[in-house]
Amino acid sequence: MNLKEERLGSEVVFDGKMVKLRFDRVRLPNGRVATREVVEHPGAVAIVPVTAAGEVVLVRQYRYAVGKELLEIPAGKLGAGEDPSAAALRELEEETGYTAQTLHKLAAVYTTPGFTNELMHLYLAGNLILTKQHLDEDEFINVELFSPEQIRTFVSEGLIQDAKTFLGLLLAGVI
Repeated sequence: MNLKEERLGSEVVFDGKMVKLRFDRVRLPNGRVATREVVEHPGAVAIVPVTAAGEVVLVRQYRYAVGKELLEIPAGKLGAGEDPSAAALRELEEETGYTAQTLHKLAAVYTTPGFTNELMHLYLAGNLILTKQHLDEDEFINVELFSPEQIRTFVSEGLIQDAKTFLGLLLAGVI
C-alpha cells in the first residue's frame, strides 16, 4: 500500500522566532481528507563534548516548558543555511565556553516526526580548549563536568530526562 499523504492546502497560523505552526489538509492513502498540525523548525545540533580527562561536559538550565532544570548536552538551532558542523562548534563555545579540535558526526535524527520536521544533528566533540561562554541575553546556563560513571548513575536514577542527551550519550558510548 502507498502510505504517502498528499497535501491539499496549508495555512500558517503562527510564525515565531523559533518555530512556525501550520495546519495542512491532506488526502490519506484511503482517499479520505484529514488535518495535520505541523511545527516547522530550522533544524538543530547537539554535541557530546568530552575532555582529555574523559569527563563529559553537560549544561544545566531551566526549561520553562517542563518547569524545571534539566541536565543536557549542549545544543542549539541552526541558522538559515548554516552548515550543521559549523553550528555545532558555534553552539558548543556559546553554551559551554569550550572549542573543539575534533568533531565527529554521530547521527542526524528527526526529533518528533509526528508533528515537527526538526532534524537534529548529533556530534561528538574532543580535544577541547576552554575559552569563554557567549550566552544569548535570555540564556542562563551552568556548565558541569561529569565522569561517565556519574552520568550512568544519573541515568539509572532518572536525573537525565532529555531525549537528545540520552541519544547523544548512547551514540558516543558514554552510557
